[in-house]
Formats: sequence, C-alpha cells, structure tokens
Amino acid sequence: MPENPSPAPLRAIAVVGAGAVGSWFGGRLSLAGQRVTLIGRAAHVQAVQRQGLQLLRAGGSVTVHPSATTELAGVQGADLVLVCVKCGDTEEVARALAPLLDDDALVLSLQNGVENVDTLARHLRQTVMPVVVYAATAMPAPGVVQHFGGGEVVVGPAGATSEAAERQLQAVAELFTGAGVAVRLSASVMTELWAKLVVNCACNAVSALAQSSYAQMAALPAVLALQQAVVHEAVAVARAEGFALSTHTLLAAVARIATTMPGQRSSMAQDLARGRRTEIQHLNGHVVRRGAALGIVTPVNQALTALVQLAETAGPAATANVASSAEVTARR
Repeated sequence: MPENPSPAPLRAIAVVGAGAVGSWFGGRLSLAGQRVTLIGRAAHVQAVQRQGLQLLRAGGSVTVHPSATTELAGVQGADLVLVCVKCGDTEEVARALAPLLDDDALVLSLQNGVENVDTLARHLRQTVMPVVVYAATAMPAPGVVQHFGGGEVVVGPAGATSEAAERQLQAVAELFTGAGVAVRLSASVMTELWAKLVVNCACNAVSALAQSSYAQMAALPAVLALQQAVVHEAVAVARAEGFALSTHTLLAAVARIATTMPGQRSSMAQDLARGRRTEIQHLNGHVVRRGAALGIVTPVNQALTALVQLAETAGPAATANVASSAEVTARR
C-alpha cells in the first residue's frame, strides 16, 4: 500500500533512461498507484518484465510491477516524462523524443550538469523543467534498485514562470509527495543545480581516477587542497554566469559527503571501472569551457578533465580496485 495519500493518477508516466535513479523514482511512483513505464537497458527491462522491480531500502523491500521497454516509443501517451539519461545522450534522446511526446506532456530532467534543460528545450515543444536530485542509489542486479539515503528532489522553472507553470509545479510536488518522496519547490533551481555541479566537480573525477571512496579522499590533506582548488575555480565561473554561490557553503558540502557517504565512490568511478563513457565533459569539462569563454582560468578542472578522458581511452582493464557491481554509487 502507498505510504502517503496520493493525488489522482496521471494518464501515464514514462522514465527515459531507467537506471538506478530513474528506476527508484519510477518505482516509488508506481507504488503510489501511478501508471509508470520504465525505458532502459535490455537486461533491466527483461528482469522487470519477468519478476517486477524490487525496491530495497533500510526499512525492507517491496516489489512493484511497472511496464518496461527498451523502446523510446514507450513515452507515447505519457503526460509526465522523467529524463534520466547520461548527459552525453541528451541531444540524441531529445531528437528522438520530439515526434513521440504528447503536446501537453511535462518533461522533467533528473540529470547531472546544467546544460540538459536547454538541450531538451531546443528540440522539444513541451515544457521542460530541471530537477535537482539528492539520492544514493544502486542497481545490484537487473530488476533491483537499492536506496541508501537521501532522496530529496528540488523542482523549479529554468526561467520565467507563468500561471500555468506554477500549476504544473504544484502538481509535480503533490505527485512526488504522494509517492513518499521529499520535494521542495525552488524559484532558483538553476542556482541549486550549479551548486550540485560544483560539488560533483570536486568529488566525482578524483574518486573515479583513484577508484577511492569519499572517506579515503578526505583523509589526505593533498586531496582536500585539490578539491578546494576545484571549488574555487568552479564558483568563479558560476558567479560570472550570474549564479551567486557561496564558496564556504560548497566547501562544507564537499566535506559532508565524506561523513554522510564515507564508503561510497562516485557514479563516475563506477562508469570508469566498467568501461562506460563518463559525464566528465558535462561537469569539470563544462567549467573549463565556460571559464575559457568568460576569461577565467581553470587549470585544476582542466587537468581532471584531461585525466578522466585519458582513463576512458585506457578501458576498464586499466582501472584498479574495481568494486563489485553491488557497491553503492551516489547521484551526486
């Protein structure tokens, strides 16, 4: 049974890129009585079709039975679409979605980076809104998603709001609340997305290159100094872009990660270990590109970007200390 009273079901909800994060939120919405379709990789889809989606967390486990498909055509008829693909896939996915989406569909980007909403909006006539996700999730096996902590989402418009947009925001808040997901509406969601990007820049690449946990990183003063330099560069770029970020606040946020998620490695570390393309160009690489355009030097972010790119070309066999597939990764 749903944990909280939920609003009337939508016609349908589609999750595009149903990995750990997309499957967790899609599963929560399905548990709350919404009609959900997960669109993801074949192994995961087949497992969900065969045995349902198992949601694991500290309080126990529950199995839900959303629809699942590998085809983007699964978005047809949905009035809410959650886009959870990697940043590097956003352009291609947006082009493919354009002829498939219903005119009145609302598109939410639950992705890292700060460029995805603009990329989606260039190709889609539907309303697109950013969502900042704070969740620690993992997929220990196809058809299984595990939640380790967090789970708050922050939703808001990327630009000026209208009365219709305000109604959509309220409907989204009620939807997530009804699914037991903590949600906060923010008129400055892009500032919060930039803040998350800065923290990601300080943590993800270092964890990936060393295949180290956040606690291991925090134990070395040299690594802390490196992270501080990353934050200072990224904050300078963000401020030049018009986002008033606090260096002190973000350094504290980086430090907290080692306390709240000490044994975890970044999702980028998992991608690198498995030979998958990382999001480095949309995190530290974005800081480097925007810094160059704005006349701000970003040598530390540039070095991390280059090193991760080099590690990507080396392949998974060159990555030491590969953790098991069940290890927790944070969407941070």
